[in-house]
Amino acid sequence: MNGYYPVMLKLQGCRCIVVGGGPIAERKVLGLLEAGADQVTVIALDFTPRIEELARGGHIETKARAYASGDAKAARLVFAATDQAELNRQIALDGEQAGIWVNRADEAAAGTFINPSVVRRGELVVAVSASGASPALSSRIREELARQYGQEYIGSTARLKELRERVKLTIGDRRLRSEVLKLAACEAPRQSEEDGDIDVWIERLIAATDRRNT
Repeated sequence: MNGYYPVMLKLQGCRCIVVGGGPIAERKVLGLLEAGADQVTVIALDFTPRIEELARGGHIETKARAYASGDAKAARLVFAATDQAELNRQIALDGEQAGIWVNRADEAAAGTFINPSVVRRGELVVAVSASGASPALSSRIREELARQYGQEYIGSTARLKELRERVKLTIGDRRLRSEVLKLAACEAPRQSEEDGDIDVWIERLIAATDRRNT
């Protein structure tokens, strides 16, 4: 067993610290922002233009200084993304001692969590990881998934969310509710907002479910 347990973290309101200001750190920052993180601090002596732009826009905070051992204690997640292996090792050690989850960009197995390759389509998030064994393999599979699950899934997922909330309020029978939601998940990628309102869709799904059970 590889020892990794996949989870989805809610990062709103959680301080995330990225140590490093280069391209790798930039990718970590962008990934955090895509996931909804709203308290991102980047610590480095120099920053990429994109990181500086995000700081000017108020999306992140930057601290133009060297890393200090106490920095890790103030965070929920820490990313060691410098070009110095020894510094990354120290950051990971500080995080471990403080009980903070640390991602080490230069040596994934030396940290306490790794980042999967991710495809985002609105609220649909598809993640894949080779557990640090081959980031290239994860990236290739991510590209395949990106082609398979196109931009239409953004609207589909939003409609399914709306339908699920409506079904919870209008269908009391648990079995029927489950069958309606499963059928909706199969249909949604082929639909669009022009296919009718949610209530009409629910009525049609119930009718289709009844026909399948008779």
